Amino acid sequence: MFFSSKKLAIGSILAVTTGAAILARQYVGPGVVTGATFIHDPTVVKTPSGTYLAAYTSDNVGLKTSTDRTAWKDAGPVFPNGAPWTTTYTGGAKNLWAPDISYHDGKYFLYYSASSFGSSKSAIFLATSTTGASGSWTNQGLVVESNANSGYNAIDPNLIIDKDGKWWLSFGSFWSGLKIVQLNAQTGKPANTNHVSIAARPNNGGAVEAPYIVYRNGYYYLWASFDSCCKGVDSTYRIMVGRSSSVTGPYVDRNGVSMMNGGGTQMLASHGDIHGPGHNAVFADSDGDVLVYHYYNKNGDARLGINLIRYESGWPVIY
Repeated sequence: MFFSSKKLAIGSILAVTTGAAILARQYVGPGVVTGATFIHDPTVVKTPSGTYLAAYTSDNVGLKTSTDRTAWKDAGPVFPNGAPWTTTYTGGAKNLWAPDISYHDGKYFLYYSASSFGSSKSAIFLATSTTGASGSWTNQGLVVESNANSGYNAIDPNLIIDKDGKWWLSFGSFWSGLKIVQLNAQTGKPANTNHVSIAARPNNGGAVEAPYIVYRNGYYYLWASFDSCCKGVDSTYRIMVGRSSSVTGPYVDRNGVSMMNGGGTQMLASHGDIHGPGHNAVFADSDGDVLVYHYYNKNGDARLGINLIRYESGWPVIY
C-alpha cells in the first residue's frame, strides 16, 4: 500500500512538473532581432545563397532581407507599380495580406491575399520570381476566392508539399475555419474544387486563422492562430498546433482533441511586453526549424519574433 502510494505521489509530481514545463514554454521570449524589425504576418525563406528573404503584410506586399537571420533590412514592395488586379477585393486599398513565400526548382512562389477587414469577399493570388527582388515578380493570377455566400474566407495561404511530392494550399480565417485544397504542381493553381476542412472553432466565434503546415518525422503539423489579431497591446492572438499522419487531417492536439472542434495545443501566448504573438511561419535552417511570427510591443507596434523549434515526444517545443 505504501509502495503504491509512493508511486502515485511520484507520478503526480512528474505530471505537475511536466505540466509546468509545458506551460512555461508557452511564454518564451523572442530571440534578438535588429534593424527594420517592423513586420506583420511574416513568412521567411532561406535563399540558395544562404541569405534570408521575408515577405509580409504591407502595401503591395512588403519584403525584407537578412544575411544572418538577426539584422533585417527593408527591400521594397513585391509590386512597386501596384497590383490593380487586387483592388476589387480590397475596396481600392493597396494593403495586401498574409503572404506565403517558398522556393522550388529555381523559382520563388508567393501566395498572397486581397481582402478588407471583416469581409469574406476575398482572394488569394500567386506571383513568381527567379530572384525574389522587388519588382521582379510576375503575377500568375487568381488561385482561390470567396464571397459572402461561400462560408469560408480565402485569405492566409500556405503552400505545403507533402511527403509524396503533391502540392496543397491551406488557407482560411474565421467563418467555417481552415481549409486545404490540392494544387497542380505545374501551375500552382487548384487541381480541383474540393476544399477539405482541417480546423474550426464552432464554439468560439470561429476565431482561427493563419494555417501553416510542415511535415516532420512522420507527422504533418498544423500551426494556426486563435483569437484576436491587430489590436496592438489589446491583441489576444496566440499560436496553436495540432498534428496528423495525413496532410488533409484529421488534426488533433496533445490531448487528442480534434482541431475541427476547437482543439489545439497552445505554443505561444501573450506575456510581459509581448502582446498577441501570432500568424507564424516555419522554415528549416542549418540549426533546426525556425519559427517566425509577429507580436506587438508595449507601444503597440508590430515586431518580428524569431525562435527555434525542437521536437520532443513527437511534438514541437519553442525555445
